[in-house]
Amino acid sequence: MASTWVLHRCSSLAYQRSTFAATVTAWRPESITPPIASGGGFRAWKSIRPARSCCCCFSTGTNAAVVVANDEKYGNKQIISLTPRLYDYILSNVREPEILRQLREETSTLRGSQMQVSPDQAQLLAMLVQILGAQRCIEVGVYTGYSSLAVALVLPESGCLVACERDANSLEVAKRYFERAGVSHKVNVKHGMAADILKSLILNGEASSYDFAFIDAEKRMTQEYFELLLQLVRVGGVIVIDNVLWHGKVADPLVTDVKTASIRNFNKTIMEDKRVSISMVPIGDGMTICRKG
Repeated sequence: MASTWVLHRCSSLAYQRSTFAATVTAWRPESITPPIASGGGFRAWKSIRPARSCCCCFSTGTNAAVVVANDEKYGNKQIISLTPRLYDYILSNVREPEILRQLREETSTLRGSQMQVSPDQAQLLAMLVQILGAQRCIEVGVYTGYSSLAVALVLPESGCLVACERDANSLEVAKRYFERAGVSHKVNVKHGMAADILKSLILNGEASSYDFAFIDAEKRMTQEYFELLLQLVRVGGVIVIDNVLWHGKVADPLVTDVKTASIRNFNKTIMEDKRVSISMVPIGDGMTICRKG
């Protein structure tokens, strides 16, 4: 008989090995051993206690990746919620260029490596740029450049990516890989505070001239970045915001720290914003894709 796992703080985002133990709280019968991924990152299951309320359930048997919403008005719809094994399968099906793999592996040894987007996220960003036929892009928050490089690689030779980053050390890593990948001519690196950079672009007459933007920076500034980018992106253009599920914390009313509250408020605000159409996608730490109307 399949054993059932009830997750207290759960979301259908792609649980990353580096954050899984810290963000998931489980109830575990003493007779059951938790599933362990071969990667080793999921071995520590912490904060084990009875769940206060059930929002979904995992089965360790054949339906291990299936979640059913509590609300029967959704028709008991079964959806995928990623297990370690299933996420490994997804990663094995990502077409990751060799230069991106090298950057990812180097970044994994650096401080703050969890800030790097996952390969499946980068693949989605690149696909959106290709679907749009984007020529001009902006990224707010570059870190070591994994997502920037993924975008730059699919931009046409005449394309341009404005890459905004305030940390000089991580930006040096990014610039080195832009050079190695042969895309430096496509990337306009901007070192400084992103809000100031975006305001200067607007003052420079570049409003409504960009096709695509990606926000992955200071979470308390997300709303301001979004408002500035909405001025810079053309009608029909796309803005993508990262970390909108924030390790599942946004769904827990007991979590009220400033960053979580700001993301929660942004999610509510953008859902009601008639200037854009949106889709919240449970990939990585959650991404919202916005199309400017």
